[in-house]
Amino acid sequence: MIQIENTIVSLDVIEKDFFCDILACKGSCCVAGDSGAPLEPDEILAIEEALPSIFDFLPYASVQTIIKQGIAVIDSDGDLVTPLIHEKECAFVVFKNGIAECAIEKSWEKGVCSIQKPVSCHLYPIRLTKYKSFTAVNYHPWEICESALVKGKKEGIKIYEFVKSALISKFGEQWYQQLCLAAEYVQNQKVK
Repeated sequence: MIQIENTIVSLDVIEKDFFCDILACKGSCCVAGDSGAPLEPDEILAIEEALPSIFDFLPYASVQTIIKQGIAVIDSDGDLVTPLIHEKECAFVVFKNGIAECAIEKSWEKGVCSIQKPVSCHLYPIRLTKYKSFTAVNYHPWEICESALVKGKKEGIKIYEFVKSALISKFGEQWYQQLCLAAEYVQNQKVK
């Protein structure tokens, strides 16, 4: 583990290879699982403000689900998450050529939504767990991402490199630079 400011980062984040292979997985992380994407309170407001634009990308059933249930629901763990449609995929998912895409991100690309997508999605395969005095930054292994591990190894991309923009967005440029220095130090220690 590495401590950076008020975070504790798992070594997996800097040692494991990862690069999404969307053609192999088809965006399964947006469809599989027990609940929707975890949301932070400020993300709910950003989504709410962009909702008309987001609705433009979604099928009718998704729009109706969001209108009925809201932007966020509380899951069985007591966390704020996006609602599910068909008790399966995130209500904000839209399919293009059989691949799950995010309507929130599509609205962001149009310059309407102020967030690219929920940070929990943007950071994946990293999951954050907030404790009283620190936030744990951990790799979340999931069998649906096996192809991403293979592609990451082939491309030589580590998890922290793959989610660079999301980590900077969440923790800042200075935090990310400290993580890079820590990763370099750990790698040099392994070589010795």
